[in-house]
Amino acid sequence: MIYNKSEKKESFSHFSLKNELLKAIKELGFDHPTPIQSKVIPHLMSSGQDLIASAQTGTGKTAAFGLPLLELTNTDDTNVQTLILCPTRELCIQISKDLSSYSKYLKKINILAVYGGTKIEKQIRSLKKGPQIIVGTPGRTKDLIRRKKLFVGNIERLILDEADEMLSMGFKDDLEFILSSTSKDKQVLLFSATMTSKVASVTKKYMKNSIEIAVARVNRAADNVQHVFYMVQAKDRYEVVKRIADMNPNIYGIVFCRTRRETKEVANKLMNDHYNADTIHGDLSQSERDDVMRRFRKRQLQILVATDVAARGLDVEDLTHVINYNLPDDDEIYVHRSGRTGRAGKKGVSIVIIHGREKRKLRDIERTSGISFVKEHVPNGLDICKKRLYALIDKIEKVNVNEEQIEQFLPYIYDKLNWLDREQLIKHFVSTEFNRYLSYYKNSKDINVEAHSHDRGKTKRSKRNRRKFFNSKRNNRKNNRNKRKRTK
Repeated sequence: MIYNKSEKKESFSHFSLKNELLKAIKELGFDHPTPIQSKVIPHLMSSGQDLIASAQTGTGKTAAFGLPLLELTNTDDTNVQTLILCPTRELCIQISKDLSSYSKYLKKINILAVYGGTKIEKQIRSLKKGPQIIVGTPGRTKDLIRRKKLFVGNIERLILDEADEMLSMGFKDDLEFILSSTSKDKQVLLFSATMTSKVASVTKKYMKNSIEIAVARVNRAADNVQHVFYMVQAKDRYEVVKRIADMNPNIYGIVFCRTRRETKEVANKLMNDHYNADTIHGDLSQSERDDVMRRFRKRQLQILVATDVAARGLDVEDLTHVINYNLPDDDEIYVHRSGRTGRAGKKGVSIVIIHGREKRKLRDIERTSGISFVKEHVPNGLDICKKRLYALIDKIEKVNVNEEQIEQFLPYIYDKLNWLDREQLIKHFVSTEFNRYLSYYKNSKDINVEAHSHDRGKTKRSKRNRRKFFNSKRNNRKNNRNKRKRTK
């Protein structure tokens, strides 16, 4: 059974949740349940049937499973009743924080997050305090079960969050070990942004008589995201990222790359070129990763370069841009990426950098997701210089002048600059910040590739091949005539 009808706005009070939970979520600003919450909450409150939910980041799925499991938790029982598995440390911490926020007025609720990258001994001590809800990454959860420190044989609910990513990250064996350690009578809830073949195999093997919930089309794109593509040669992709950053002084976005190696290369280039950027990838220590994430959330970084796996659990509001350095292999992953911008009613831009042979893949995404891509030309040097100059002028015009503090320095400034007339003074002042762009872009080339250029290249190759063929035929006929003459 698949639910996909639009819902009337309703209140959380319709779900018969405890007053303590209603009070907490009201303080958090939860007015009306999202579509996924409208479907999942009443199901969990009234049924022990397994559930498969198609849900992307930003749909409110943590509250969808979190509120009913908090409602159903027996606070007098200190055994583990619910196990929530998710792919990354960041998502693990985020879910446990959210559950703690929802349950702030509930007494005797104990929620514990267990994950790698930190000492296991501290988590073992916390397990002795009797948490009813465990949020964990597969690797650390498996380790604790093997050490006989975490007992999940009698859990009532198992929640697999971001199941597609857990499987793509290679956690299949860990998940199977954990699932085999749990009770056969438990309720299993699986949430996944994409329903891959690997996810389907898990649902068939470990879930029974499950219902499916899709609150809308799984691969539906956000309405307030503009989808743009630039077509260039592969070697010019980094130049496109630079020009996008230069055209958007207030950019706050993520650049998605396919591999860990590529994220390092792109991020290092950006930092060497004095852009406010950094990267997250698997080679970072946990403390290094936490530092990057903290700076990005505080907007001390404007551009974060990451793979899809590394960005899981990164829930950041107000992103202006998502830049696809590479197209993902799965169409739904593109929708998932682009959905990180344009949230909370704000506008966002999702940019794809492609070469001619990828045009067909772009059309596949359009067909399956309802997205319409707009082809735009990569800004040229004049466009960028004009944009940065006008941004600088706006900044100067709106700057807050502290008359008292600056007054004492004015005599020296007047004396130093009195040889400049008004026009010269403006030129000198603007050039102070502007020369970098002028010098870099004065000889910049047009890196755009037209869609038909690939076909034109094929035509040229075809003509060359035809010439080779006819020349070969002509030479063969000439050689045959010479042979006949010699025979005579």
